[in-house]
Amino acid sequence: MNITRHVRWLGLRIALLGALIAVVAGAQPAHIHVLIVDGVNNHDWQRITAHIRKILAKDPRLSVEVATSPEREAPESEWAHWRPDFAGHDVVLLNFNGGHQPDALHWPRELELSLERYLERGGGLVVFHAANNSFPKWEAYQRMIGLGWRNKDFGPGMIVDDQENVVIIPAGEGHDPGHGFDHDFVVTTLATDHPITRGMPKRWLHPMEQLTHGQHGPAENMTVLTYAHSNDTGDNEVMDWVIPYGEGRVYVTMLGHLWKDETDVNLRCIGFQTMLIRGVEWAATGEVDYPVPENFPSETRIELSEALD
Repeated sequence: MNITRHVRWLGLRIALLGALIAVVAGAQPAHIHVLIVDGVNNHDWQRITAHIRKILAKDPRLSVEVATSPEREAPESEWAHWRPDFAGHDVVLLNFNGGHQPDALHWPRELELSLERYLERGGGLVVFHAANNSFPKWEAYQRMIGLGWRNKDFGPGMIVDDQENVVIIPAGEGHDPGHGFDHDFVVTTLATDHPITRGMPKRWLHPMEQLTHGQHGPAENMTVLTYAHSNDTGDNEVMDWVIPYGEGRVYVTMLGHLWKDETDVNLRCIGFQTMLIRGVEWAATGEVDYPVPENFPSETRIELSEALD
């Protein structure tokens, strides 16, 4: 082989190697930009936001920013100038609860429309625990969340029967929203082949959480991911679900309760943390790459992460 042919051969090898590296690099999961929206909530939202940031940091692809709203009693001028940058992020996580009563705090209409457009154009939304209490007069939000902390006259409810059929409870029937005391309970995976729950055990034990029941709303276009049996109602109550909205994706979880000065052991649950990370990723991209860890809980064994506080 003469020098010229050797140089050309070497150059071709380098070019092919560079192309291969580019393909491999391009195949890597994209960086995901997460925006947590908080600032008003009947729960300990400051601790919850801090804990969510630590949980999501387990996936190095997730970068998190926080948009904190004005206080509930802030003048309208402050609310008029508060404009979270939804469009600049892949997924929005709502840790915001303005209340479910007739006097509930609502966002300025322009901001509500901004979130609607964001989802319609393909954005992602995660509705975290008490955030499904919010915005009872915002019609589009009811369709985003599917079920909320609404009384039974508001709309249909939903349970899972003993044969694992999803059952719609007509408006006016069933239970009003509520929950008992914190306790350990088993979470059952219903949608075993959804990207969020794929690879998880059928049942896993979750510690010291309020088991919420009696949620109502449109109850439309929902894929129920998990449920848990409520001793208060005797029914299998839905815990996690997903909904399409326009071109976007919504993940709702009823888990994640935390009062002030209360133990955060439920947020340290490896099952809960894995669901949250995978739910955020799915809402952002429609796919899930974060693995189910080897120490995921079983039906009889709780598994906890390191301390979050």
